[in-house]
Amino acid sequence: MAQPLDLGRRISLIDLYDLRMPQRTGTYVLHEENLAIVETGPSPSVPHLLAGLKALHIDPGEIRYIIVTHIHLDHAGGVGLLLQHCPNAMVVVHPKGKRHLADPSRLIAGAKAVYGAQFESLFDPILPVPEERLIVKEDGETLELSAERTLVFYDTPGHANHHASIYDSYSRGVFTGDTIGVFYPQLQEAGLTFCLPSTSPNQFDPEAMKQSAARLEELRPERIYFGHFGMLDDPQEAFRQLRVWLPKFVAAGKEAVDRHPEAPAAEQAKMAAHRLRGEVMAFLDDHGAPSSSSAHAAIELDLQVCAMGLIDYWQKQR
Repeated sequence: MAQPLDLGRRISLIDLYDLRMPQRTGTYVLHEENLAIVETGPSPSVPHLLAGLKALHIDPGEIRYIIVTHIHLDHAGGVGLLLQHCPNAMVVVHPKGKRHLADPSRLIAGAKAVYGAQFESLFDPILPVPEERLIVKEDGETLELSAERTLVFYDTPGHANHHASIYDSYSRGVFTGDTIGVFYPQLQEAGLTFCLPSTSPNQFDPEAMKQSAARLEELRPERIYFGHFGMLDDPQEAFRQLRVWLPKFVAAGKEAVDRHPEAPAAEQAKMAAHRLRGEVMAFLDDHGAPSSSSAHAAIELDLQVCAMGLIDYWQKQR
């Protein structure tokens, strides 16, 4: 297990080894009087989270707030399990996510539809969160962790309708979940800052994603804290790359649906993923990213899931 990363400004990052991959999904620890964490990852990641807290000399009973940007299982699937270790914690969630944490049956059904036979190894168990331990934060509402640190919650649909991004007054950074995409820090070793949109099913909306990103960019943050994975201290580059890659993703989905309208959705998704894989890998080759980088495996997986969301979006448009 990797030791938690000290990101400065009283924030630590715990690697959750989601999908058994390092630098895939992380939990952010905000070291304040009211101790808070952002994201839990899926249930199989909870042991890594607890080990990270132990390395930071934090008793889970000290946690006051467990905050999730959205309720997709790779971000919030472990909430119910983690709560068993955090007797004093409340769970903070987007208004549209509350009922699904209280009753995760639809979350489970949706994940099974996407991941099939892999569901249990990736996500089990998914436990309900008692309603009395849920706090909803509407757009613009705040949460004070200390006299110096207040969190501001923003409704940021695009990746999902139940998505919040959270501005941190102390670090002047934003916890963006998947709103502006996925960051691949492994490629920084090759001198490349690289982000891709996250267009997974089934609520992806490119126009909403652009509007949400523009809203966050107007905050002029100094840092982006990605759900996948890590901190980027050049936010403008993340926003720029979203503007470059999002139209390419949308076009790949449209092409697959337009050219093969009668093909099953799974086949259309394979076509879209194939086109995107070619564009992304060509870009990485042109910029000297080593093919041996562990980022390639993560990108390959992401493109498959993103393609499914793109096809779902275009089929709804038709």
